[in-house]
Amino acid sequence: MKKITIAIDGYSSCGKSTVAKQAARMLGYSYVDSGAMYRAVALYFMRKDFKDRDNEEALLTLLKEIHIDFRVNAVNGASEVYLNGVNAEHEIRNLEVSNNVSRVSAIPLVRKKLVAMQQEMGKSKGVVMDGRDIGTVVFPDAELKLFMTADPEVRALRRYSELIKKGTLVTLDEVRNNIQERDYQDTHRTESPLTQAADARVLDNTALSPEEQLDLLIRWAEELIDD
Repeated sequence: MKKITIAIDGYSSCGKSTVAKQAARMLGYSYVDSGAMYRAVALYFMRKDFKDRDNEEALLTLLKEIHIDFRVNAVNGASEVYLNGVNAEHEIRNLEVSNNVSRVSAIPLVRKKLVAMQQEMGKSKGVVMDGRDIGTVVFPDAELKLFMTADPEVRALRRYSELIKKGTLVTLDEVRNNIQERDYQDTHRTESPLTQAADARVLDNTALSPEEQLDLLIRWAEELIDD
């Protein structure tokens, strides 16, 4: 059966990872959460208390110490990120990492390293990858490109609920401010800013249920697979 590459871009807290995971599972494809990779780098920088981001030599040295891979959780079947061989899935999702990830992802050397890793992961197709520059930079020739968006207040409420369920102590205002800041940084950074690819299909899920958005994505994918 023909395999395609599915590139999903969009704003933070739009549910990109959720629908990408579900689509990958239904299609029998690999799933790569590029945002988790940048979060892992941000976490490593925080652990090392690294702030000299203009020092290219120090950056290169630090980046050489970082190994990121994804492994399937044997209990729930979820794809989880491992940083230097240790599961970091829970730690990378905290608000402190969220407040640092956009600044770290704006560093050209970081993006160069991770884009190369992502392209290697998807070179054989049959992959669903989500992030900010997947359809524009990582896989500009992807057969299916989606640009996901939703009302900012809806996104804040969804993210807040997700964090509370995980036991994270956070206020709605903190989440709202974090999303606003990340949106600004993602769309205004010099290196690979968040933009909609010219041939991307817009998926506004403000009023869509998770099931409805998944059905839409799968329908679009199957049209291309069967073409």
